[in-house]
Amino acid sequence: MSKIILTYKLKAGVAPADFETWITTRDYPTMRGLTRVASFVTHRTTGMLLDPDGKPPIDYVEMFDIPDLAGFMGEDFGGETVQAILGEFMGFAEDPQIMVAEAVV
Repeated sequence: MSKIILTYKLKAGVAPADFETWITTRDYPTMRGLTRVASFVTHRTTGMLLDPDGKPPIDYVEMFDIPDLAGFMGEDFGGETVQAILGEFMGFAEDPQIMVAEAVV
């Protein structure tokens, strides 16, 4: 099982409440509806563990569990559904970093 991890800040002028409404009404239903997405959760950063007064360098972290990464990248990612959501997402997010990770066993 692979993980896709996204980290990003919101663009200037984007209200977190508007973005989070989009997540729950549009992003979650669409992406969680894909058969190659086993799970998907967006996390809002709220602080720094070792520096209680510090501000996190990013606003959100997303984690996807993808059991078939080759299939997801070959069929889903370039498809109309994901590209439409990605286009909407880019209206909210600034400089997203998209990483692929696997568990160390």
